[in-house]
Amino acid sequence: MRRFGPASVRALPGWAVWVTPGLLTLVVTLAGIGHAQPWRDELATWSAATRPLSDLARMTRTIDAATGPYYLLMHGWTAIAGTSPTALRLPSALAMAVAAALTARLGAVLVGRRAGLLAGLLFAVLPVTSRYGQEARPYALATLLAVLATLLLVEALRRPTWRRWAGYAAAVAALGLLHLVALTLLAAHAVVVLLTTAHGPAGVVDPPGQSRAQMPDASRPRRRHLWRSTQPRDRARVEHHGCHGAPQTPTAFHPATRSNAGGTPRVSPHPGSREHGTDAPEAEPQNVTGEARETLAGWLLALVPAVVLVTPLALVARGQRGRQLDWVDPARLPDLAALPGALAQSGVVGGFVLALAALGVARLGRRALLPAAAVLLPVLLMFAAGTMVPLWVTRYLVFTVPFACVLAGAALAAARVTPAPARTPATATPAEATPAGPAPAEPAPAEATPAGPARTATPAAAGRTAAPTEAEQGPTSPRGRVAAGIAVVVLAGLLGLPDQAALRRTHEWPRSAPVDYAGAAGTIRAGQRPGDAIVYSPRDGWLFPDLGMAYHLGSRLPRDVLVVRDQRQDASLWAVECDDPARCLAGVDRVWLVVTGRRADPLAAVPGAKGDALRAGYTVRQVWPRPGITVALLVR
Repeated sequence: MRRFGPASVRALPGWAVWVTPGLLTLVVTLAGIGHAQPWRDELATWSAATRPLSDLARMTRTIDAATGPYYLLMHGWTAIAGTSPTALRLPSALAMAVAAALTARLGAVLVGRRAGLLAGLLFAVLPVTSRYGQEARPYALATLLAVLATLLLVEALRRPTWRRWAGYAAAVAALGLLHLVALTLLAAHAVVVLLTTAHGPAGVVDPPGQSRAQMPDASRPRRRHLWRSTQPRDRARVEHHGCHGAPQTPTAFHPATRSNAGGTPRVSPHPGSREHGTDAPEAEPQNVTGEARETLAGWLLALVPAVVLVTPLALVARGQRGRQLDWVDPARLPDLAALPGALAQSGVVGGFVLALAALGVARLGRRALLPAAAVLLPVLLMFAAGTMVPLWVTRYLVFTVPFACVLAGAALAAARVTPAPARTPATATPAEATPAGPAPAEPAPAEATPAGPARTATPAAAGRTAAPTEAEQGPTSPRGRVAAGIAVVVLAGLLGLPDQAALRRTHEWPRSAPVDYAGAAGTIRAGQRPGDAIVYSPRDGWLFPDLGMAYHLGSRLPRDVLVVRDQRQDASLWAVECDDPARCLAGVDRVWLVVTGRRADPLAAVPGAKGDALRAGYTVRQVWPRPGITVALLVR
């Protein structure tokens, strides 16, 4: 059986590198997608998305404006697909699958195909991917758009065209509309853009060991740019091989050779290089300042649509912050230490990915700037803001996980050993007579390029294609390192299995405190009679017992006897109850009391005038404690 290795990765078509992680993510996220009942945040999504558009617009002026565009999207989706748990969560599952594919593509573009494939596979098996790929909230879509915007930025910095900048502008605007906090990613983009305009894309967004002519997308804009000359003399020379029908190979693809004669300089493949001698023509002068200004101007102009669309939304959301995030505590230093585990939805897996990402930063050096900044800067900005205003919520940072996976993929793909075949001195080629230089950044430049014309190997390369030696098949060879990378991905998946199983039982965090809305609704459905009423306590919290009963009971929900203005009429997520509960309860013989938390005496847990009216007029017939919620039947 053929063994999987770097050659296998390079032999894969370009689409397979990103399709494979995408399909794996889709399979993982679809597994058990409807098992866990909708939790409080998903109930809010259901309540908002199923309102008429006029009521939804009024609600966003009162609460949840920042999530309004997502609710609008889900309004159209639920009209088509329905409101079952699977239907509500399917857009997130699809978004996470595309995010995994784009993560693999970004890793391939920045590091190499092998790193991109491993990054995408690692992202697929993380518990956080399943957790938010199975939740009817905007975090999966924001993750997709964050990776897409970053990938489009890289392409625009390499080969600036108005189409690439327009695509980037659309992605950033959509990102801001779906998740305001995710715009902290622009801090990382700004750093990369400024460094690129100052020094060019080399070492910042260019792939390792590749010239601009070897890069995947060979399209060229008509206008000449600083780092892409269209002059014939700047193109690589083509070497003819003996006859007219022989293939032609640019000398830039040949491995560098060394001469046994000391002091012989290596010949550069570019005719414009001064190493050809003093008679070599010099390259045409470039307008460095002009090109840098155009790149910076292109990026700034691309941000204009986001500013225009997001600013009104941000201003409205700012006014709602006190009501929207009143449950959030100020950020503290221990929160940073707990972030990897909370973000990955598994302490063990979070620490594991963090260690791999740190190794990837050390491995890539300056090329780690973009993914590392895309992780660190949003975290630091969120933490700094969270110390002053209630904003530190770990799930708001889910969009940074793919960039950590890109760094981890670089560490997993760190195959840099290329052992020489064992030969006698008589068969050694002149190129191998001197000590080998440093290994290239990737085993072959073609790893990140689509297949091109056939190439003829040089004698040195022919020696390297001989039968594999024991060293080339060992664990330290590139082939062995790829197998080791796959093994580490599998290990990460196994470490996360307990959390994968747990999140399919409940989406509550911590998972030790689930709320069984479905169990409570089932109790009421089994015992209700015509004329029964229902009362909730508390009515103004974030557990939404009324929304939970409404979702699971539907048209069989008993009459909400105390409500005078429901959630739609109040343009919020909470209903308004009557000021005189005793008057509103008059004539009702049986009341289903739903109280949050497990209560031995649920009637005693109801505060205020509502509790007084219930205790004065009713006695407890039976109590059904469920996880996180209690149902009691009260009779006169």
